[in-house]
Formats: sequence, structure tokens, C-alpha cells
Amino acid sequence: MVVIDTDVLLLAFAYPNDDRQKINQKFLETVQTAQPATTIYNVMEILGQLSFNLSAEQLDRWQDWLVNAYDLTVIWDIDPEERIVPETWHEILYERPIRKMRTVRMAFVDALILSAAERPLNVNHFVTWNARHFKGKTTLSVLTPEEYLAR
Repeated sequence: MVVIDTDVLLLAFAYPNDDRQKINQKFLETVQTAQPATTIYNVMEILGQLSFNLSAEQLDRWQDWLVNAYDLTVIWDIDPEERIVPETWHEILYERPIRKMRTVRMAFVDALILSAAERPLNVNHFVTWNARHFKGKTTLSVLTPEEYLAR
């Protein structure tokens, strides 16, 4: 499984003239055979960024134009249908991120994303255009889309 960061997916939707677009699109096509995934936190970042230019209906249909378009698995920290106790939220939204922030110095949302991405046992790579923000801060292989294609 390959977890895709917000910036890679956002580039595909919001920045058609970006110089990295050709490589980005090639990566998104190639990764289809490697169980592509993203975290719910990445999804929420994308929706937040695009919310200024999308209708309420388009926001509600994010699974169609985002998840289904790229055949993504969305990684949740917990089953979204499951009722949980407040202690679980404390662990997810405070304990895990603060551990990352204390040990490897990173932004809160990046810590949430990595904490979720590291949970499934079958994740091999984390792909982002901001690889320097993540390298050495996770047990996952961190690559840019260009580096992923060159492997």
C-alpha cells in the first residue's frame, strides 16, 4: 500500500499549470497497481482547500471525484461507524500527535497524518512533494512522486 499525501492529490485538482503536473499525473496513474491510499486527515485538508471553489453538493460527493477517481483506500484511525469513548479521541487527537511533535518536531496535521498512515501493517511508502518534512520522522519509506517513479 502507498499512502499519498495531500499535496500530491491537491496538485492534480487545483494546480493544472504547475511544472510538476506531468510527473504527478504519471505517478497517480502508476500507483494504481500498488493499493493507493490516503488518510482521512488528507481528505479533510483537500476538502478545506477546495471548499472555496466547490459547491456544497461537490463537497458532499468527495468520494466520487476523489476516492473513486483514484481508487483510493481512506485510512481512518478508527472505524467511522464505531462509537468510541472519549479516551480514544484523546489518544488519537492528542497523545499520538504530541509524541511525534516531541520526538521528531513536526506540525500537528502532519503528525496526525503520519500517525494514521503508519497504523496499517501493509503500508510500504508515503509519497509527498514535501518529502523533506517527513524523511527521518517515520518508519515508512518517504518518497516524492518523482522518486517513486524512478525506483
